[in-house]
Amino acid sequence: MALRRFAAEQPASFAFTADNLVWVDKQIAKYPEGRQASAVIPMLWRAQEQEGWISEPCVRWVAERLGMPFIRVYEIVTFYTMFHMAPVGKVHVQVCGTTPCMLRGAEDLIKVCKSKIAATAKDVTADGMFSWEEVECLGACVNAPMVQIWSDTYEDLTPESLEKLLDAFARGEKPKTGPQIDRHMSAPEGGPLTLTEVKS
Repeated sequence: MALRRFAAEQPASFAFTADNLVWVDKQIAKYPEGRQASAVIPMLWRAQEQEGWISEPCVRWVAERLGMPFIRVYEIVTFYTMFHMAPVGKVHVQVCGTTPCMLRGAEDLIKVCKSKIAATAKDVTADGMFSWEEVECLGACVNAPMVQIWSDTYEDLTPESLEKLLDAFARGEKPKTGPQIDRHMSAPEGGPLTLTEVKS
């Protein structure tokens, strides 16, 4: 796991939008008194959806709102790679680099990211559209190799299908999520192989 730190340049402050603040209050209200810290991950995720990344002022705001020490929220942000500690592209590609994906071609997906996005992970393209990084397991091992872009996963990728995926995003399209081959969810390619007979 790479060392994760806040970006050198930070905004002066952080604030949720009025709508998001209402949402935050509803999240906190779900938990009994003394357990409000349970809302920390949803709050951070909503903050990232709003801002595109998690800044130090954001972490301080969340910690104060939940009555948590700053270091506890900071530990969460640095542990989970889903949280970006520096600005990323509008389309941020997280390439799974754990063993199942590596065995099935993740290195070739990384080569595509280096050639089509940036030679170095986390560099944002000049237009602010794309960035990429390698992360640990994203939980779709059976459909390896795969990438995650924000909340969506794109699985069973090849270098060619990843290139098409990136081209679609560049055109402003929203590609189909999930497996990129003839497979439903994590079922066998081509359809079920067992329990295919219907008995009356």
